[in-house]
Amino acid sequence: MSAVTAQEGVLRSVRQMIASGILRPGQQVIQDSLAAELGVSRVPLREALKVLEGEGQVTYHPHRGYFVADLSLDDLVEVYRIRALLEDEALSVGVPLLTDEDLDYLDDLIADVETAATSGDISAVTLANRRFHFAVFEASNMPRLVRLIRNQWDATDAYRSVYFAAPTNLEHMNAEHSQMMKALRARNVAEAIRLQSEHRENSVSVVGQVIAQ
Repeated sequence: MSAVTAQEGVLRSVRQMIASGILRPGQQVIQDSLAAELGVSRVPLREALKVLEGEGQVTYHPHRGYFVADLSLDDLVEVYRIRALLEDEALSVGVPLLTDEDLDYLDDLIADVETAATSGDISAVTLANRRFHFAVFEASNMPRLVRLIRNQWDATDAYRSVYFAAPTNLEHMNAEHSQMMKALRARNVAEAIRLQSEHRENSVSVVGQVIAQ
C-alpha cells in the first residue's frame, strides 16, 4: 500500500469515527493508540489529522496535540448557509436531468438509509444518507461544484452524528427523504430545493438545541 493510499484510508477511517461519535467533540486524539487501532504508523495518521485540521474537524494545541473540535452553533450555521448556495445550484441543474433509472437508483438508496436507521448503526446511517444526497447532487454533472459541497459535508460530520443519535430524528429524516423523492420524480426543481432547505434547517435546529444544553 502506497503512502498516499494509506493516508486516504486513515483519513476515511478517522472521518467515520468522528461521524459516528466514536471520537467525541473535545476528545483528545491519542495518536499512538489510534495508529495502533488502525494498524498504521503515525505518519499517515498525522497527515490525515492535518487535513482534518484544515477542515476544522480537529484542532491542534502545541505541547498537547490534536483534539476533536468542539461543537459550535455559529460554525454549523455558517457551513449550512454555504451548503444552501451550493446545493441549490446543484439541484437547479441536476433535477431536470434525472432519468427514470436515476430515480429507481435513488429509491434503492433511500431503502438503504431506512435499513441503516432501523439497525441503529450511526456510521451506516451517515454513509447511506450521504450516498443518497450526493447521487442527487452528482446528477448536475458539475464535478467541481460537487467537490465544494463534499468539502462542506466533511466539515460537519461531528454535528451529523449528534443528529443521527436520536431515533426520532432518524424517523423524521426518512419522512423528509420520502417527500424529496416525490419532488424528484416530478422533476419539480422548486419543490426539491424547498424540501432540501427544510431538511438542512431541521438539522441545524435539532443540533443547535443539543449544543445549547
